[in-house]
Amino acid sequence: MKKYDELKVFCKNTGEYLSMDGGEALIDLYETIKGRLNLHGEAVCVLVNNKVEDLHYPVFSPKHIEFIDITANAGYRVFTRSLCMVLYKALNDLYPGKRLCIQHSISNGHYCQIKHEEEFLTPGVIAQLKQRMGEIIAQDLPFLRRERLTTDVIEMFRKQGLKDKVRILESINQLYTIYYRLDDIIDSFYGPLVPSTGLLKVFDLIPYERGMLLLGPDRSDITRVAQWEPQPKLFHAFTDYINFNKIIRLGDVGELNRAIKGGYAPLLINVVEALHNKHFIQIADEITRRYHEGGARVVLIAGPSSSGKTTSSKRLAIQLMTNYIVPKVVELDNYFVNREHTPRDEKGDYDYESLYALDLEQFNKDVTDLLAGKEIAMPTYNFKTGEREYLGNTLKLEKGDILLMEGIHGLNPELTRLIPDEQKFRVFVSALTTLNIDDHNWIGTYDNRLLRRIIRDHKYRGCAALDTIKRWASVRRGEDKWIMPFHENADAMFNSSLLFELSVMKNYALPILQQVPSNTPEYAEATRLIKFLSYFEPLDEKDIPSTSLLREFLGGSSFHY
Repeated sequence: MKKYDELKVFCKNTGEYLSMDGGEALIDLYETIKGRLNLHGEAVCVLVNNKVEDLHYPVFSPKHIEFIDITANAGYRVFTRSLCMVLYKALNDLYPGKRLCIQHSISNGHYCQIKHEEEFLTPGVIAQLKQRMGEIIAQDLPFLRRERLTTDVIEMFRKQGLKDKVRILESINQLYTIYYRLDDIIDSFYGPLVPSTGLLKVFDLIPYERGMLLLGPDRSDITRVAQWEPQPKLFHAFTDYINFNKIIRLGDVGELNRAIKGGYAPLLINVVEALHNKHFIQIADEITRRYHEGGARVVLIAGPSSSGKTTSSKRLAIQLMTNYIVPKVVELDNYFVNREHTPRDEKGDYDYESLYALDLEQFNKDVTDLLAGKEIAMPTYNFKTGEREYLGNTLKLEKGDILLMEGIHGLNPELTRLIPDEQKFRVFVSALTTLNIDDHNWIGTYDNRLLRRIIRDHKYRGCAALDTIKRWASVRRGEDKWIMPFHENADAMFNSSLLFELSVMKNYALPILQQVPSNTPEYAEATRLIKFLSYFEPLDEKDIPSTSLLREFLGGSSFHY
């Protein structure tokens, strides 16, 4: 076979051009230079022209490449997907015909069940699966990437009993489909896998609730397994919605696409919006009960970025008023310290997400005085001057009033350290996505919120997707530090996700994401999200009510923001 003329690729890891003959896979180049790459462990994938590819990517023309390890978000996703396929093979080897369902992420891992057989996963069975996974990893079996006509792949999945994958492939009308083979099984994912199972040594599989938790490496120390802890309230919030999905027979994107194509979208929207309303009523009723028992004078609503906290607080306020309780709103942003006293992050920038960007002493004094029946002077923070001002606004709690506060630190005990616990009612709001692409491909709650934020930033702040994606890692770090450690403190959890929302957001997000330049690092995340959205049948927003939480991001809300 004739070789191609010598070509060069630019390797970002080494900052140099490297020669290749043409036609080789990048894993061959990696093996020759990996000692110079300064990676944390082995590379698990590669960025080719700022797009994530597996290491067997063949090179036929000049490229810009960067080898990635599991400390990067893209690399960790590759590791996790590969580990999931090993779990699927272990189950198929030991218990052929059982249907693995990877439901959602929780407690630094991924919660898994056997579909329609909740009692199957005993500690003994889980131990057998873990042992078999270890054996498969020790064999260092290759993950073989293949691409064939979708009609052929559908038949292959049908023979393997993967009805969920047949359903999604039949609904998206693509000509060719990429799949992976691991020994005697095949599977598909919306991203690449590692070259072989030998790279997956750091893992664990443990009993968790009524299923099992699949754990990968700790991101801060990839030589050890991620630490887990029970999160019963968060788990219950997930389970509640998963059970709802079962009732309406809509648990994966293939079923959603079928419902939309069948003309059932208006009914679906009405049912899902009614579920939201039901939960707001339940939370309001519980607050009211505790209020009349002498507690719950302060309602604190917290949640991560783009979780829908603002609309949640407004809808909850309405429900409280129907219970003859009047919410008085205190905006935490008005308690920012003067700018020169604002903490700075590791880059030296002002860290407005830090708890200590707030004047905790003044805030606690004001709330304590309000609960004691005193009238207080309310501050206003001037974002232009960076100083707190008093403009004559006052606040006093009358009979039947309750304080309502929304902000990222609401569940942190330090925020309200001088307020007795029995006086507080804490609500955690997040988009806990329970819809899966298929049984082996879950939808991350972070992806749902990132798409919401991309749309909102573009629509209301004139911010390009490039900038939103660029800031997202910093946002996530702030959430992990200041919000997520405290969600189990909540008295109520509200799942703000809507089963149909990704089909609606697709219409908004795609043109924004397509504007991300291919010569930027953020292009990798944009192309991943575009690929993710390709699984969804688009849905028009016309039937979404003006009170819907989704309107906070799309526009057309009857609430003022």
